[in-house]
Amino acid sequence: MIRAELDHFRRRLLALKKRVGGVLSELEEDALRAVGGESAGGLSDVPLHPADMGTDNFDEELDLALLENEQQLLVDIDDALARIEAGTYGRCENCHREIPRQRLEALPYARYCIECAEKLERVVRV
Repeated sequence: MIRAELDHFRRRLLALKKRVGGVLSELEEDALRAVGGESAGGLSDVPLHPADMGTDNFDEELDLALLENEQQLLVDIDDALARIEAGTYGRCENCHREIPRQRLEALPYARYCIECAEKLERVVRV
């Protein structure tokens, strides 16, 4: 991969990292906010309705799951930036063939070519 292409993907990864960092901050705030009662702005320490508590708990679990996904995405982005510095970016970590540019445009943090990613996904499902 030529230097101009690497610079292009580095810029894309840094922009994506910035966006994910902002989303991560918002999700952390949502996930860590208090649920129900006075701590959530209610007039007493008793939730208004059990269904409200169920909804709040569901929202909290969803925020935590999204937070985990965004944290993993940030790790993947950092790993891709490290591969750029190491000179291995754009090569499949499994078969060492070049990852097609179209795939890198769609997933600039991709570690594997499509064929290897599909094989690994099948193994994980089993």
